[in-house]
Amino acid sequence: MASDAPLSILHVDDDGSFGELVQIYLERATEFDCTVRSVTSPDDALDVIRSDGDDIDCVVSDYRMPGTNGIELLRAVRETHPELPFLLFSGEETDDVAAEIVRAGVTDYLQKGYGTDQYTTLVRRVEHAVGSEGCFDADGSLELDAVGIVGPDDRFDHVDAGYASLYDYDAEEVEGKHWSALHPDDEVAHIRTHVLPVVRTGGKWTGQSTGLRADGSTFTESKLVTTLDDDRLLIAVSAIS
Repeated sequence: MASDAPLSILHVDDDGSFGELVQIYLERATEFDCTVRSVTSPDDALDVIRSDGDDIDCVVSDYRMPGTNGIELLRAVRETHPELPFLLFSGEETDDVAAEIVRAGVTDYLQKGYGTDQYTTLVRRVEHAVGSEGCFDADGSLELDAVGIVGPDDRFDHVDAGYASLYDYDAEEVEGKHWSALHPDDEVAHIRTHVLPVVRTGGKWTGQSTGLRADGSTFTESKLVTTLDDDRLLIAVSAIS
């Protein structure tokens, strides 16, 4: 796509009236010039992508749709267009789908809300998605199989059982802990200095860090950290043998 050409965005939502609103707000955005094509079924979306996919700059999709969901649509899209930015814009609670969206390689996730603010945020997220590397885990060598979410107070709101077990805890023991409790002091200093400044400004950090188990032992972990639309942090991690 030429730099001065309008972005081409495909929006997928079984609610046609909602699709019209998304189209209006995106096409009126001053941040970029775009055209939006709205479809109401994943099958129609795949038809568009298979015929015109090379001209599409970003897909914005609902999660829960009749007969399928946004993750299944993403997997089908990745078969032919592995680097096409794919943003989920859904009413699903982030905690419920966090692990799934990371493992599937979603570019970004935005929860539907009320009022016009959600569309303002959507514009920013689309702009970021088009300029991103295409998925949460751009490095295929990272096997990020456990997910936690840290709230604005820097304490865990939610972790899955796999995340907790890496540190030899049960999930309910980790929830409510400050994130720093799962790292030795020198690693905490590194995260504060090098990781959080990146993600707090809308970026994404991937790399290795040191985890601290309940018994005081440490291990090397692959980690991805990014910011969700409600200012919480999504952390995906796995242990390196």
